[in-house]
Amino acid sequence: MTNPLSRDQMAARVARDIADGAYVNLGIGLPTRVANYLPQDRDIFLQSENGLLGMGPAPAPGDEDPELINAGKQPVTLLSGGCFFHHADSFAMMRGGHLDVCVLGAYQVSVTGDLANWHTGERDAIPAVGGAMDLAIGAKQTFVMMDLLTKTGASKLVEACTYPLTGLGCVSRVYTDLAIFAVGPSGASVIETVDGLSIADLRKLTGLAFES
Repeated sequence: MTNPLSRDQMAARVARDIADGAYVNLGIGLPTRVANYLPQDRDIFLQSENGLLGMGPAPAPGDEDPELINAGKQPVTLLSGGCFFHHADSFAMMRGGHLDVCVLGAYQVSVTGDLANWHTGERDAIPAVGGAMDLAIGAKQTFVMMDLLTKTGASKLVEACTYPLTGLGCVSRVYTDLAIFAVGPSGASVIETVDGLSIADLRKLTGLAFES
């Protein structure tokens, strides 16, 4: 029986692949958990869209500061040497290629790295892309964290996105609860899977023709 990775296990796996010295933005939702699993022996600088650099992990219960929050309005900590600044400066950092990695959630990612993460066509969906477009295109690498399948069993890793796009060819790696994939101009390939899941299983789940 295959056991999918938990949310925290996914976050810890992403954290392992962030290099020492990297400047990183963690998107709202699932990616924010990565902050709690960054290796202690690496200097990694977390930037938040609302104007923070040097963001630390979530505070202990009772230690929250209501004026120190991330872009998802969750309480965070600020590491020694950290700073906060104007929203415009934050977007200049994001758009100007100063971030090494951004980690985003997604509704769909195509095998060539196209990203759809802001709208599904539902009436009550958030009607704007926010900073995701700036991050996806501005960062040197874009990682995505998401469940591989929707609640109805459809694959979120697809041949071509059917939802409105956030960015074209911007994603390089996709971390899911069942497998990790590299995506790009040559298509998708499997980096690793959870125990008990084969490439053949992934082909059936996604409908995609991964190489063995």
